Amino acid sequence: MTPVPFTSEDTARLAETLTEVVADGVTPGGVVVCGSLGADRQVLTAGTVAPEHGDLTPTEHTMYDVASLTKVIATWPLVGQALDAGLLELDAPVRDFLPPINGEAPSGEATVRQLLAHTAGLRVATRLDHYRGADAPLHELLCREPLEDTPGRHRYISRGYILLGLALPYLRGSSLDHLADRLWRELGMNSTVFSPVTRSHRVAPTEQRIPGAPRVWGVVHDDSAAILGGVAGHAGVFSTPADLATYAEHLLAAYASGAPLGEWLRASLVRQAAIKPGLDRGLAWILAAGGRTAFHHGFTGTSLFLAPEDGRYLVICTNAAYHPTARARIAPLRSLALKTISATSVDDTSRSPQLTRTMLCDRSLSEE
Repeated sequence: MTPVPFTSEDTARLAETLTEVVADGVTPGGVVVCGSLGADRQVLTAGTVAPEHGDLTPTEHTMYDVASLTKVIATWPLVGQALDAGLLELDAPVRDFLPPINGEAPSGEATVRQLLAHTAGLRVATRLDHYRGADAPLHELLCREPLEDTPGRHRYISRGYILLGLALPYLRGSSLDHLADRLWRELGMNSTVFSPVTRSHRVAPTEQRIPGAPRVWGVVHDDSAAILGGVAGHAGVFSTPADLATYAEHLLAAYASGAPLGEWLRASLVRQAAIKPGLDRGLAWILAAGGRTAFHHGFTGTSLFLAPEDGRYLVICTNAAYHPTARARIAPLRSLALKTISATSVDDTSRSPQLTRTMLCDRSLSEE
């Protein structure tokens, strides 16, 4: 594999679009990092960390609530490690990897593969607040829920990752945050942690939910992850653009060398279900360009894109959830990122129509 670097035209367009979404009031500011194996990272910034922080410009070391990127930077790699260790089986029911449940557990019959691929048919609404004060443990309550759909059809559901986040500590005998912390330190991601984090100018705040009240700042934005203390399989991680770039570089290097994490990535790029024209679901990752581009979004305004065969990646970190009504307008930046990273992943003679369809889908995609 010969890594394909980003061109000066690529970075100029990305910088211009990042500046435009900030000027449009979509987010106070943001950072884009793009790079390829063996080449220097290119860091693009715009705007401020937040109005509360004055004119402070975000950097690659600013901490962001990455929301559902938790699924692909914590739960997904830890599941891969558990599979390698023989502690999990992709096609076995998740209830087999949780504390014993007596009696029927319809949602517990969902397989690990189905949970990763969002094809289990579980209840879509994540609302864990409904279980406050319940006598039974959470894994049992979730597993006893009836299915809402026939397994096999794609529906983006965080519940499956919550279950995986409960199974991993049971299998490993250690909490999810400790398991993830050990993985991240091995990869050199020294600024990546589960919520909460100490409030500082280095941490980007998100939404103000009650007028006059403090903004969500240093604690997880996702309600269900907050109920779980900020540590969950679907959300709760804070990271920096630099750490996400480090993670992407490790994934791409492992993919190129055939290391275990890279082989897990390769297996996860196999299509499991169609999302919509131009987009499929692998194991955790959304697939585009015929499976040669993988990506995931976070509700707060974050994204991670990989083109493993081309050895390159692209990271987006914003706190677009600062303006919740404007958050969806980050789509042009995400669409440009997808187009840019996929540009060398398909034949030039057929690239335009395929990527146009994919970008149109991405504008309405809420897989966060």
